Amino acid sequence: MNYQMIRVSLRDGLAVIAMNRPDVMNALNPLMRAELTHALLDMGRNARAVVLTGQGRAFCAGQDLGDKVSAANADLERTLRDEYEPLLRAIYECPVPTLAAVNGAAAGAGANIALACDVVIATESAVFLQAFARIGLIPDAGGTYWLPKQIGIAKAMGAALFAEPITAEEASDMGMIFEAVADEDFAGHWNARAQTLAKGPTQAYAHIKEALRASFDNTLDEQLSLEAKLQGRAGQSRDFKEGVVAFLEKRTAKFEGR
Repeated sequence: MNYQMIRVSLRDGLAVIAMNRPDVMNALNPLMRAELTHALLDMGRNARAVVLTGQGRAFCAGQDLGDKVSAANADLERTLRDEYEPLLRAIYECPVPTLAAVNGAAAGAGANIALACDVVIATESAVFLQAFARIGLIPDAGGTYWLPKQIGIAKAMGAALFAEPITAEEASDMGMIFEAVADEDFAGHWNARAQTLAKGPTQAYAHIKEALRASFDNTLDEQLSLEAKLQGRAGQSRDFKEGVVAFLEKRTAKFEGR
């Protein structure tokens, strides 16, 4: 597919999807949302890891408030239901690991799209901003779901009510993101992290995501039962057999993702 608003590359099992509207800080319009959804679904089938990042100085400024098409049809409930929900599900339900490489400001829906990914790595100069209250709205694009789970209700409430920037270092310290990396090291670092995921045991990664997410709702008995079931499946994989042989032979495992 010839994308207009994003750039997509696939090499050695690693897909990189870059939002490409740097002149408006990669703000989201309807076409970009549709292209992101399409690319994420496609790469989820064809890659072994997916990176979501932005071109230019920002990761994503959120909803494009200057977009005339969106402004003329400001049915926010419909927009969230028909455009954002498919995008968020494409990230959350992606069968392979997703990594948000936050190269700059992530605001509003842009912040919450990043938080929907399995791992978030940000450059130290990046900021995260739940900007919604500044224009009389509530956090959307999954913000009311991700934030309380990641940083607790007290921090989530403050972030939403005060709508103040949170630095990448602060976000890392409070558990909102995985890690903040010095600007000069950022590109090389997230690439190395992503390559590790693309070369890893894909099936085991899918089981890890399922188990960790289920833990919020499960009792201990339910979680232990789920662990046993998923571990049984992982133990039947070719990657497990390769991992054991590689360990015994004192070499790096060559996982196939099955």
